[in-house]
Amino acid sequence: MDMTWISERLAVGGGIWSAPNMAELAGMGVTHIINMQVEFDERALAEPHNIQVLWNPIEDDFQPKPPQVFARGVEFAQEALQQKGTKLFVHCAAGVHRGPTMALAILCSQGWQLEAAMRHIQENRYVVDWNEVYVRSVQNFLQSR
Repeated sequence: MDMTWISERLAVGGGIWSAPNMAELAGMGVTHIINMQVEFDERALAEPHNIQVLWNPIEDDFQPKPPQVFARGVEFAQEALQQKGTKLFVHCAAGVHRGPTMALAILCSQGWQLEAAMRHIQENRYVVDWNEVYVRSVQNFLQSR
């Protein structure tokens, strides 16, 4: 699995794509998934493992993203992480833009400063490419709260 843990309970990465990969995630204790990719909806793959999935698709088109996209993901993440023993995997197709951007919104909603959260994610997942438009979209979401 293309997955990087950025905390004990939060990981970011690329697409799941297959039943064996979903089983691998379940074996790692993942209980919740935020899927940011338009390309593939894996909710049916997660069902046998009782993994809760928020399919929150956005295009990787380098256009601004509406605050509602981040609000849905952050709300789902907060509910998931308030439960004892849960683990959350946030992903897109490649784990370079959309998934890390949602992870950024989640960390900032937990009190992280934007720059520190970006650095932390990048230090753990070196392939992250912070697109300026997406980062501004997270800033706009945070200001709208």
